[in-house]
Amino acid sequence: MIPAGPATARRATSAASFRRLAVVLAVAVGVAACGADAVAPLPVQPPGPTPATPTPSATSAIPSPAGSPSRPPPTRGRPPAPPSTRGTPRTTPPPTAATPACRGAVRYDLPLAETELELLRSLCFATGAVLRIQGIGPGLVSVDRPELVSQQYEAGVVDIRFVRPGTVDVTIPEEGREHTITVVVR
Repeated sequence: MIPAGPATARRATSAASFRRLAVVLAVAVGVAACGADAVAPLPVQPPGPTPATPTPSATSAIPSPAGSPSRPPPTRGRPPAPPSTRGTPRTTPPPTAATPACRGAVRYDLPLAETELELLRSLCFATGAVLRIQGIGPGLVSVDRPELVSQQYEAGVVDIRFVRPGTVDVTIPEEGREHTITVVVR
């Protein structure tokens, strides 16, 4: 055995340092790539013709070089599950998110000069949403359940913040008539 000299020790130290640096960079890139939105990996093509590529078995979930995943054979009694696609967005919203018919905790502007109130009968919001009625005098907008809202007036604008779940009727006078908008708060 040849005794390790200073050059061999330096090479071993620099190789170990290089490996540690590669691991740190891989972790940093992986963490930096993690965001709020999931992403799908890009398909990988082999760099060129390979001598002998083994074909994946029928139960393998490894994608073939052409990019199409192989599927297991169908089972009797149950239809096969759809192939999982990593990184695609959910089709069902999480329990706290607003449904398509119900807006989230947003500010909904209602400019009275531009809106026909007769066409607006009901709205749906998440708790924390604000209905902003623009172009109305003080004390004219009323709600039937004041314990579910926080109402504020300033400079011709009424802000109604929905602080608790429930159903609130918002009454707005316009041209001698009263229009009621039923607001469902989830």
